[in-house]
Amino acid sequence: MAGHSKWANIKHRKGRQDEKRGKIWSKIARQIIVAARAGGGDPACNLTLRYAIDEAKAANMPKDTIANAVKKGTGDIEGVTYEPIVYEGYGPGGVAFLVSCLTDNRSRTAPEMRKLFERGGGQLGATNCVAYMFEQKGTFVIEAAKTDEDTLMELALDAGADDVIAEGEFFEITCEPSAFSTVKDALAEKGIETTSAQVAMVAGNMITLDADQSRKALNLMESLEDHDDVQNVYTNLDIPDELVAEASEG
Repeated sequence: MAGHSKWANIKHRKGRQDEKRGKIWSKIARQIIVAARAGGGDPACNLTLRYAIDEAKAANMPKDTIANAVKKGTGDIEGVTYEPIVYEGYGPGGVAFLVSCLTDNRSRTAPEMRKLFERGGGQLGATNCVAYMFEQKGTFVIEAAKTDEDTLMELALDAGADDVIAEGEFFEITCEPSAFSTVKDALAEKGIETTSAQVAMVAGNMITLDADQSRKALNLMESLEDHDDVQNVYTNLDIPDELVAEASEG
């Protein structure tokens, strides 16, 4: 579990950079388009769309951009059709990777994923080569400065969360996907801001590597995240604390 909060920490800090913000907005816009196409344009009736819009607001995406993405999804204005696809593979040191994508061209994305894995010292694998190692969980990452552990623990567990873990400068809450909405609403009601809130694929067992191999795996994670089609990268790497600070400064 620690790997998830550490990776969210890195992404959060990098997301503050202007050049990263535009890419983040583009990725969230795809989520909104796909959610609106699948379940309609009303977030009150489409939880997936609601969560995508919440993520967009947290990333300070302009209201007009959000509205246009919804309209592209519902067909009110012309837009590109994206389809979800998950790539699986191994990174340096045998670390498992799940890469969630939204693409408008599988024929383009697949070889690009293969190339990124190879350049990063890894290998793209077959379907379900690592997926069995992961379980879908609701996850929330919260800066420790935003609240105290006892308050957060009571609030989260009362709302149906499974666990609250203190991880350096952050707390990580986990819950079953069915409890995600309840926990999210409970946090919002108390005004507790989240750094990350998503239903994610979480590894059952984390792998610890030496600093050199961990750095190579982290570089692969970042190169995958930078690809326009990639929405999320999940791994079972337990990132060393010293590399979290190092990567966050990059």
